[in-house]
Amino acid sequence: MVSQLSKKNPSSQSSSYERCTGAYALIDSLKRHGVKHIFGYPGGAILPIYDELYRFEAKGDIQHILVRHEQAAAHAADGYARATGKVGVCFGTSGPGATNLVTGIANAHMDSIPMVVITGQVPRNAIGSDAFQETDIYGITLPIVKHSYVARIASDVSRIIAEAFHIASTGRPGPVLVDIPKDVGLEVCDYVPVEPGDVKIPGYRPTVKGHSGQINAALNLIENADRPLLYVGGGAIASNAHAQIHELAERFGFPVTTTLMGIGAFDEHHPLSVGMLGMHGTAYANFAVSECDLLIAVGARFDDRVTGKLDEFASRAKVIHIDIDPAEVGKNRAPEVPIVGDVRQVLEQLLSKARELDHPTNHHQTQAWLERIERWKNDYPLDVPHHDDSISPQEVIVELSQQAPHAYYTTDVGQHQMWAAQFLKNGPRRWISSAGLGTMGFGLPAAMGAKVAVPDEQVICISGDSSFQMNLQELATLAQYKINVKTVIVNNGWQGMVRQWQQAFYGERYSCSNMEIGMPDFELLAKAYSIKGITIEHRADLSNAIAQMLAHDGPVLLNVHVTKDENCYPMVAPGKNNTQMIGLPKQNETQKEVDVTTCHNCGATSSSNHKFCSECGTKL
Repeated sequence: MVSQLSKKNPSSQSSSYERCTGAYALIDSLKRHGVKHIFGYPGGAILPIYDELYRFEAKGDIQHILVRHEQAAAHAADGYARATGKVGVCFGTSGPGATNLVTGIANAHMDSIPMVVITGQVPRNAIGSDAFQETDIYGITLPIVKHSYVARIASDVSRIIAEAFHIASTGRPGPVLVDIPKDVGLEVCDYVPVEPGDVKIPGYRPTVKGHSGQINAALNLIENADRPLLYVGGGAIASNAHAQIHELAERFGFPVTTTLMGIGAFDEHHPLSVGMLGMHGTAYANFAVSECDLLIAVGARFDDRVTGKLDEFASRAKVIHIDIDPAEVGKNRAPEVPIVGDVRQVLEQLLSKARELDHPTNHHQTQAWLERIERWKNDYPLDVPHHDDSISPQEVIVELSQQAPHAYYTTDVGQHQMWAAQFLKNGPRRWISSAGLGTMGFGLPAAMGAKVAVPDEQVICISGDSSFQMNLQELATLAQYKINVKTVIVNNGWQGMVRQWQQAFYGERYSCSNMEIGMPDFELLAKAYSIKGITIEHRADLSNAIAQMLAHDGPVLLNVHVTKDENCYPMVAPGKNNTQMIGLPKQNETQKEVDVTTCHNCGATSSSNHKFCSECGTKL
């Protein structure tokens, strides 16, 4: 069997005509597409591919990171892609290897992350026979991928890989699956490399430039707005539109709010920033979106955790919606001005037109609006509790942000994720979190992928005691490859967000949410993997412990015991609108000009145009 390139076939019409295995064609194609790292786990059906990978690794062309579970391979490739904007790559074998990738694929699909997922498959003649470790991964993943391939002949592999990378990284990014039967990997073929710039896919032409008429219509709405708001989502991160958003906000005096996926697209230290909106967003962002008269949605999809009660979301506003995916425009909210195109290019068109017309800014119109938002910021700041007998979770996040303000942060999912979103204020691509799918166990492997991608940067995983146990086996991967990730466990002994919902909405019936019984000693666990572990319980030790963690040359697991019953506020309850937040401080007499009112019976806040409290029904 030929395992490496042989002499060129002189009868070929192409100067790149070679004889090699399908497995070689795969690995060489990955190399040609700039792949330096692959995350994966071998198995029978994918062994021909790993055999060729062995030779490429020996030459230093590609490094394979051996994870301890395939789900972690997908999350690591995801984190790699988020940190760099490049396509992440992961491998899994057939059957359980492939199905273990499914959660990670779904996670990338929901958050529009570019990934190429390579799975081994049983030989072609065994497909459909219920062979050992056969699973129709192509069929299983159809709803959660941007595109899929099954390589039927080895000579197609180079084209398939080139197309997969192109599809994953253009238009709205997303994961692409390539399933390769074992005998295709072994088959000798005529290999014609397809370079990244040579890809042509009939019918696949994502719209990148906005329609000029819609650009003009958007400018007209902007010119006449008194209370505008920029609502920025993950599409702004994907298109690298940070500079354009900054210029647009400053030119027209737009306050800026971001989704969970959009964090980092606009500097949250900027006075025009109102932080994240939605279920656990800032009060001032939620008030702003409820009172604005123009909402400019940039690469955002109006998901339920942002909008709350959809028919009351930005109900006073006209909407401009900019998105590269035409299926998202108008899906949840019909805009007055829809613009399909790449966010960065559309914003540049908008700015260019404004410059060309020497378009007057409307700062004089928005000044009163900005002053009103500033009052909301002063009246409803995010709270950092200080308890006599324990560390509050918010204190942990704030201390991290002060000691490592420019780090890449990954999170798991739950209360700690929302506190991190509220208090961290880092830059583009430095916020890496599972948003759409909400995947516990994402944080550690995603941090691993990010650190491999940006080895000279500080990478910190913020996790919870429950989420961390979903993929804790990846401590072995950190140890093996000396991947210098710092992990902070915000440990309250609960599935924190589940407990909070059980307290608020389920009569304090805490069914199966307490995690203290059977909780491992995380410091000893780290030691078992030859990783430095630290445990603290007192506020006096917090600053020093974080400094010690950051200074250590190697991975560290810091276990911080925090207040057990702390809740994450503000919170928009399910089915409520964004002004109906619970957990806000009660208003005093000087705050009555704000368009919200507090129920004298239960303390819940509602918009002042409501006659009855949405929580208890009391007349306001």
